[in-house]
Amino acid sequence: MSEPTPESAPERGEEESLGSVGAARVVVEEHVSDCRTSDFVDEPMLMTFPHLLVRECVAFLGLSIFLVVMSLCFDAPLESIADPTRTPNPAKAPWYFLGMQELLQYYPPIVAGVLFPALLIIALAIIPYFRVNIERPPLWKSAPWTQVASLWGVVAGLSGVFYFTGSVPIWSLMVPLWAVGLAMTAGALPWRRSRLGIWLQTRSLAFWIFAWFLLAATTLTVIGLWFRGPGWRFTLPWYDGFY
Repeated sequence: MSEPTPESAPERGEEESLGSVGAARVVVEEHVSDCRTSDFVDEPMLMTFPHLLVRECVAFLGLSIFLVVMSLCFDAPLESIADPTRTPNPAKAPWYFLGMQELLQYYPPIVAGVLFPALLIIALAIIPYFRVNIERPPLWKSAPWTQVASLWGVVAGLSGVFYFTGSVPIWSLMVPLWAVGLAMTAGALPWRRSRLGIWLQTRSLAFWIFAWFLLAATTLTVIGLWFRGPGWRFTLPWYDGFY
């Protein structure tokens, strides 16, 4: 038996590396094949660059051009010079804080202004590391009606929290919760291969959680912006005007 020469050692290392790469490629291809042959189609996956960043840049440039044109054609709707002796009623925060100000109608400042934002920031930092956000399997892939029962148990529990813990029932959080719950339940129905049915059936739990958060935040902001008048009372803008 001849000893391997120094020149042949790198070649053997390269062969081992190529063999490892080939084995990994086979595993990945089998996984992709399994995903394609499954009954459900997972949510579309795109690379951050260039797909997402290019779209964000186009949206940013389009919005910037729109704002420049609007500022050239129309004056900003500014009020009169601020008077330190007169406090406006209602005193509204900027629109991006109106959701938090609306929550102050139901909870003490320490809860609406400190606890809720802190929990939101912690959730945004932790949720991306959960397995449900990494894999994102379809919600109704197995045992749909058992999951429907669990879903409405959670909806009922959260509805009870929002109904009894605030100074008054928080309908602006409960109604979006029920709307998302109904949409999730519709995904468990035996749709006849319609486009809407397939779309509802293939949404993941992470998608529905974010959908409820987005809908609730929008509802709170819209109510605080257009439906609150003097004394932070509920008003109808088409009868009482905008404040």
